[in-house]
Amino acid sequence: MKKRGFTLIELLVVIAIIGILAGIVLVSVGGARDKAKDARIKADLAQVRSQAEVYYDDNNYTYGGFCDDSSIAVLETDISTMGGTLICTETNDGSGYCVSSVLNDGTTYCTSSDGTTGTQTCADGLCPQL
Repeated sequence: MKKRGFTLIELLVVIAIIGILAGIVLVSVGGARDKAKDARIKADLAQVRSQAEVYYDDNNYTYGGFCDDSSIAVLETDISTMGGTLICTETNDGSGYCVSSVLNDGTTYCTSSDGTTGTQTCADGLCPQL
């Protein structure tokens, strides 16, 4: 008489193989998650430029006080949930601003009133020219 079904050893081998494959997939997805968070942070920083121009028009053509605006606080909360840290600086005379964040990959990404956007750190309220 033949017995049908799998032995305990066969089942354990299959479960071990599935576990190893699942571990490999989870490791590869982790990097994609960080890249997605960095893309979201960059998108938020791009949104800053639009908000800054509205602020500039509404405040007698100056960026003075822009870093204290409520719209920046909202973006700061969103960026912090993605693992970044928002840093907003202004020029002393209110003629410019620079907003940056450290990304999950360790680089600093900034955008400023002079139209510069990229992997830089703010200096004197502006992103250095790339």
